[in-house]
Amino acid sequence: MKTIYVRTLKHAEHTVFCVADGQKRYFDPQFGVPVPYSSGQQVKRSILDSLNAELNTPGSPTTFFWDVKKGEISEGEVAGTCNPAHADQLLGGWMYAAKGGKERTLKRRSPLSISAMRALHPKLAGTTSENMTFDRSDRSNNIIIVRDEKGNELTDEQIQEILSGKDRSLTRKWIPGSNRASGLFVQDIAIDLRRLFSVNLNPFEPEISPVTEAQLRENGWVESENVFGPCLVAPKADRDKLIPALVDAILNWKITSNQSRTFSLMETLAISVSDNANKIASSVRAKLVGDGEKAMPIIEEGMPGVETFVALPAAGYVLTTKEKATALDEARAYLIKQLSEFDYEGQLQSA
Repeated sequence: MKTIYVRTLKHAEHTVFCVADGQKRYFDPQFGVPVPYSSGQQVKRSILDSLNAELNTPGSPTTFFWDVKKGEISEGEVAGTCNPAHADQLLGGWMYAAKGGKERTLKRRSPLSISAMRALHPKLAGTTSENMTFDRSDRSNNIIIVRDEKGNELTDEQIQEILSGKDRSLTRKWIPGSNRASGLFVQDIAIDLRRLFSVNLNPFEPEISPVTEAQLRENGWVESENVFGPCLVAPKADRDKLIPALVDAILNWKITSNQSRTFSLMETLAISVSDNANKIASSVRAKLVGDGEKAMPIIEEGMPGVETFVALPAAGYVLTTKEKATALDEARAYLIKQLSEFDYEGQLQSA
């Protein structure tokens, strides 16, 4: 097993994945409906945030470069640490191209290929629109500033004159047409075990700088070789710490940004694990029924080559017979075992 595929089935209820137009959506051309989704980039950030939370460590720092020309400041490049000693860099990857091309570009492909979270089927998820208000009319200590077309602040008397004969509140804002997502959603992750804890040492396409390489060697990283060439492998003690945190992040991540008023548990209904991408796609799917106007969610509970774990809430949305209170605990133990048993240091010998 070189790649582990994980498919997650989640239920979202009246929530927001992103504030773009109230909620990100794409148009499904076959069924002619808008479908809510969360981008792979947003899912990736949610997973890495969960990883840092599990490890109780801050995210890796980011360097922002700014340029000054003729007294004006403008944005330059943005750089991560490009150092796998940070867990979110090791698992999230990086790319840094220095301005001017005077330094070698450092680039590491993430060992996690992360899909968008999208509807299990276009007929099993959708959006609703609601109007909202931002109301602070009950507070006597509000500060109200009204400006004219030149930006000058008006006096209370001038404000009263303008409001005369109008039914208008200055402490309430009307927010029309905010979209909310609900339904069943799937999200896929492919974990490349060959790259997971290995950093390539190819001098012509470097992943790390010589300084970082020396630091890693001092910290116990082991020189080895895989199909991509010579590499450094994270020491076993580090792997044993990172693997449970990574598994917990994959199983428990949820989108929390932009949801202060629209939080959803986004409970996990089922997890499927396999080394076959086609089988993982078949393990949790939907099927058109009747005249094709409806879709039925399906969880394959005994599919060869796939380990499927079904949580109790799934029975409320999918016909299932093997839902268990311990399903996610069992999924966690299974994934940890699969990740721990791979021979990271002797990949070519064990091939």
